Amino acid sequence: MTKIKRIPRFKNEDEERKFWDKADSSEYFDFSSARVAAFPNLRLTRKPISLRMTESLLNKLKILANKKDVPYQSLMKIYLEKAVEQDYRRLAV
Repeated sequence: MTKIKRIPRFKNEDEERKFWDKADSSEYFDFSSARVAAFPNLRLTRKPISLRMTESLLNKLKILANKKDVPYQSLMKIYLEKAVEQDYRRLAV
């Protein structure tokens, strides 16, 4: 059986992140005794915003959402997330 190493103390999250990017976690944890964890009440933090758009764009969104059988606000979030992710990757922020 391999001896488990002690996890060092970190000054901040960035230092810890850099450490775990390079470290082999199997040297610091005994995964044979690991258990599956479930977090059924965990939700992404959401913040309500106000957004102004033309009525024609809103109507088109509602029509598309109806055809896809999803709420129009959910469809807006899907479209926005795809566009932002695509731009984010393209610009390599």
